[in-house]
Amino acid sequence: MTRVKRGVSTSKRRKNLLKDAKGYRWKRKSKYRTAKQAVIKAGRYAYRDRRAKKRTMRALWITRLNIALRELGFKYSAFIKTLADKKITVDRKVLSQMAVENPEMFKKFVESVK
Repeated sequence: MTRVKRGVSTSKRRKNLLKDAKGYRWKRKSKYRTAKQAVIKAGRYAYRDRRAKKRTMRALWITRLNIALRELGFKYSAFIKTLADKKITVDRKVLSQMAVENPEMFKKFVESVK
């Protein structure tokens, strides 16, 4: 059986991991062992926060909608119920963008739903 020297693959793996840890502080950017832990933990945070971002954005859209609707004399919950009853399917992202970027059009839309 032939002899396998593993230096190249090991150094490549370590080099790539240290590249992932670029920009970290202290030993976490230069020492393999601590960098490995830091990169694994960062990956966990990134995975978790990609999902959390969706929740926070939805909450932001709802807050913006509620503010815009209250200026027109509506409550958010009643407005969403009215949309559901009339089977109008416009998502909260589009509605909040409309309320922020084009308030006149949003006002017309709310009046038409009413």
